Amino acid sequence: QGSEFQATAQSGGAVRVSGVSPQHTPATKIWYGKVSNEPGYRSLPHHHGEAETGGYVLTGHGRIYFGDNYSDYVDMYAGDFVFVPPYMPHVEANMSTTDELVWLTARTPDNIVINLDDVDDSTLEGYSRA
Repeated sequence: QGSEFQATAQSGGAVRVSGVSPQHTPATKIWYGKVSNEPGYRSLPHHHGEAETGGYVLTGHGRIYFGDNYSDYVDMYAGDFVFVPPYMPHVEANMSTTDELVWLTARTPDNIVINLDDVDDSTLEGYSRA
């Protein structure tokens, strides 16, 4: 049984809370937790090293930017699943300025987070903080 564990890797406006991880449970090959973005917030550009990531949106409208200068993106809504391959630089954004974005995320082998240089909001199509 796991409880929430706050001391996990973060990326700016994407707040990760660990539910099951090697840091606080007997798990050895999985990280499973909750990620949330307050209205209008986004993560820093980052990737997850060797880790494969699966996500499920609980509430809100998210967008994952990736590709050349983060010009490609995938929109996610409550009930959507998403897969992020290893070593893929991306930005996770809450596309709403009024509603929280919350999703569950599973990652193997652990919550590897490599933060990259930030980009200007204007490079992220359709994104606004306010």
